[in-house]
Amino acid sequence: MSCLRGVYGNKNNVTEFILHGLTDKTVAKVCFSLFLVFYATIILGNLLIIITIKTCEQLNFPMYFFLSYSSFADHSPVTTPKLIYDLLVEKNTISFVIAQLFAGQSFGCTEIFLLTVMAYDRCIAIHKPLHYTNIVNKKVCGWLVAAAWLGGVVHSVVQTLLAIQLVFCGPNEIDHYFCGVHPLLKLACIDTYIITDVIVAANSGVISLSCFVVLLVCYAVNLVSLRAGSSEACLKALYSCTSHVTVVVLFFGLCIFLYMRPSTTFSADKTVFVFYTIITPVLSPLIYTLQNEEVKNAMKKLWSRKVE
Repeated sequence: MSCLRGVYGNKNNVTEFILHGLTDKTVAKVCFSLFLVFYATIILGNLLIIITIKTCEQLNFPMYFFLSYSSFADHSPVTTPKLIYDLLVEKNTISFVIAQLFAGQSFGCTEIFLLTVMAYDRCIAIHKPLHYTNIVNKKVCGWLVAAAWLGGVVHSVVQTLLAIQLVFCGPNEIDHYFCGVHPLLKLACIDTYIITDVIVAANSGVISLSCFVVLLVCYAVNLVSLRAGSSEACLKALYSCTSHVTVVVLFFGLCIFLYMRPSTTFSADKTVFVFYTIITPVLSPLIYTLQNEEVKNAMKKLWSRKVE
């Protein structure tokens, strides 16, 4: 589909990679229209959520504070626009392979940490409601968001440094939409055992799996705590968590598939990648708005004020 000029390696290395995404041009044009609409929906949907949370006092709670930052992280500012653009061109040479890898890994890992923080917030709200405002105060919220972004950046730096150390001497064709870690490792002409089975798994897979386990523990604590309350309070608390659980299942299922495995490529990788970068981010704002009455009511009030 396109050519990517690497910014790493010495003069003996392969300096150009050919990406084979969609080779059928008719299908590519159809996908371009669909993906463009989807990406516009991602941007506008998440922007609407952020504006609603920032302007409506009724959403002045930690849960929505975290949701606003999660909505900001829930898009790929480099990978997805490049994927859409490449659907229309025969060949396209770019010089930001490392930037693409860094941004994709950073935003993805930050989203993982933010979803985990949101689960922790719900756990405290349900398990210790009387102490909730003291435990999850504004200062704590700020530190948790900062830690999530810092963790995403550190993770991305490690992945990027690994990619810079790789040596490529041919072939240079990648059957994928972008130069990710696994596709690059497959083309490296050095022994990548330590990188693939140890460092990449520890840095990506373990992060996804460990955060997912933390999420499960948080929701297990929630269920145990709710058993002691009234049925009405139980249903109300569970309803406040449904949107988050739905997004978590979609997001973490794809992350664990992509990273908790040996460095091999599967025929389903490209399909999973499309779901990970486009479909899931499209569904996230819809899930958070359609399943959350407070957000829907706040949006209605915001819209009515704009109309007036």
